[in-house]
Amino acid sequence: MKTFCTRKDFGAIVLFLMVFALIFVLRHMDILQPKVKSTIIMPRVSPHHIVNRSFCTFQPLSPEDALEERLILDSIAWPETPLLPSSISLEQTTDPAHSTFTILQGRKGGQWHVGDQLEVMIQTFDFQGRPKKSGGDFITARLHNRKLEAGVAGQVVDHLNGSYSAVFSLLWEGDAQVEVTLVHPSEAVTVLDRLNREQPDRTYFKSLYRSGSLSETTICNVCLRPTQQLQCNYTDLRTGEPWFCYKPKNLSCDTRINHFRLAFKQSLTSKEEKLFQSGVNLKVSIQASGPSNVTVLPEEEGQLMVKSISVTSLPSGYYYQGVWRALGGTTVSQFNSSAITQCLKGKAVHMYGDSTVRQWFEFLNAVLPGLKEFDLHNRKQVGPFMSLDYENNILVTYRCHGPPIHWITIPTRELRYIANELDDLNAGPNTVVVLSIWAHISTYPMEIYIRRLQSIRTAVVRLLETNPGTMVIIRTANSRALTFQVSLTNSDWYSLQCDKVLKAMFKGLNVYLIDAWEMTLAHHLPHNIHPPRPIIRNMMNCLLSYICPLKHG
Repeated sequence: MKTFCTRKDFGAIVLFLMVFALIFVLRHMDILQPKVKSTIIMPRVSPHHIVNRSFCTFQPLSPEDALEERLILDSIAWPETPLLPSSISLEQTTDPAHSTFTILQGRKGGQWHVGDQLEVMIQTFDFQGRPKKSGGDFITARLHNRKLEAGVAGQVVDHLNGSYSAVFSLLWEGDAQVEVTLVHPSEAVTVLDRLNREQPDRTYFKSLYRSGSLSETTICNVCLRPTQQLQCNYTDLRTGEPWFCYKPKNLSCDTRINHFRLAFKQSLTSKEEKLFQSGVNLKVSIQASGPSNVTVLPEEEGQLMVKSISVTSLPSGYYYQGVWRALGGTTVSQFNSSAITQCLKGKAVHMYGDSTVRQWFEFLNAVLPGLKEFDLHNRKQVGPFMSLDYENNILVTYRCHGPPIHWITIPTRELRYIANELDDLNAGPNTVVVLSIWAHISTYPMEIYIRRLQSIRTAVVRLLETNPGTMVIIRTANSRALTFQVSLTNSDWYSLQCDKVLKAMFKGLNVYLIDAWEMTLAHHLPHNIHPPRPIIRNMMNCLLSYICPLKHG
């Protein structure tokens, strides 16, 4: 591989990196950042019925972006679920204990080979054992073999009548066990959808304002309900990203010094709360009515493959012997620490987003002996962070995305939007950009997420046009462990919707996706907002295989 420089230039490299580090620190200290004045806006009049558009600010879109927004919203529209009556009873909702799945025999009469597709029929029932007549349940499915450490995500099709199909690609020989999970009953999905439309401010934030000995805190959010109190408008001038705070009584808007998550406001009826019970109807397995596993025979030459008519697309990959194998595209290679160093030699890797991509920064710091973190004296969650390997000319950085962000206190100078960071990036053929943004925007109307991604995508396009050879890699959303409160703010249903939007937004662009959704769903380890190390290692192998693809021939 051609390196960025030779040992002969090592002294120049060190000098260059020291200058770069100084600039990075100065930017971090807010010395080189332009000052943008905030504005005060008058209180808005609230209508009688509060819905998202009455207090969520949406800047006008171009006709093209508006059309795209409408098409994306249509494409992710969930099957309609019956309106919840005020007298709803848990007995009328989907019960995973009464529901069942059945493996369909297929055209070969119960014989399957590698390359076939296995179809499973799922029938849902309520708590009184009555068949459900409508769809909308959130169901996931997995085919796995623990002994082989093999697993693949199934694709679930809603037939809108209380029955569902789960379709699996058969990709290994031997035993294959079917696992079906009710994540949320349709009635719970109805509640989650309503919360984002009517209560997008249920997770709310505060900022501290200070001038001399005087200080005040006020509530802030993307969507700020109108009151008689004045508001400070911190909408970003370059991206148009909205952010508002109630104006302090005795201080100006320009004295804001930090940002932090304050609390979560729960606003459900006692009957609605029963829709989110661990072990009852929240991420609970559905049992088989008969056998739950099949034996997969070797692929036969010239065999007629069994395909499902319900699903035409394939999974993005699968696990075998604990290793992720991508289907189509780049072959995933396995990288030890020395191979990672060789791959990243002469490169700058810039990571932007939430804590799920910060895991990748931490992974590289842990496995590369020559990579040393430059102490910028920042808080562990917040950053920004920078690590250098002087000998191999490797630079790795991480910066969190702009608000909303659900972390401990963050200085306002560190609230940077990804699109702006990409526009300011000094990139080139040895630059790798890694993005991940989803977990902190799940409580808002989907328009907020779409518009954030539109601004990021525009910046990505500009970056690739002006800096040919720069590589952009995007990490998608992943599943996580769910409790009652987590479901209301960061449910897997919200994550799946974000996953669909992100894939649609960047389809056809010269970027690479790492399908964290399928990689977590297909693995046998428990779901976690921060996936465990074996999954992270597989994700990093995907990342590095994009950066340093296997050369054939």
